[in-house]
Amino acid sequence: MIPAIGLLVGIVLGLFLQPTVPVWLQPYLPIAVVAALDAVFGALRSVLDGLFNDRIFVISFLSNVLVAALIVFLGDQLGVGSQMSTGVVVVLSMRIFANVAAIRRHLLKA
Repeated sequence: MIPAIGLLVGIVLGLFLQPTVPVWLQPYLPIAVVAALDAVFGALRSVLDGLFNDRIFVISFLSNVLVAALIVFLGDQLGVGSQMSTGVVVVLSMRIFANVAAIRRHLLKA
């Protein structure tokens, strides 16, 4: 219940405060969101499998975002930032779809 309330409060604050993302951070934000979604869907799958551990979730969440951002940063430094961003998004999207498929199989028994 507490995470749902925190999410709701965050959405309301975001709508009212309308924060802006600094220009230097804008290329990394979509990658961070996809990496965070990967961790969230992995956690949901773990909950349904009865294997959820909050410590593992937090570490997974932070490390996914950090590693994805570092890969994109490295790509920017090498001059191939857009290709690295695409690669990160493709890999994380594949993991998200695999987790969603496992969640679907668990919920629908199919």
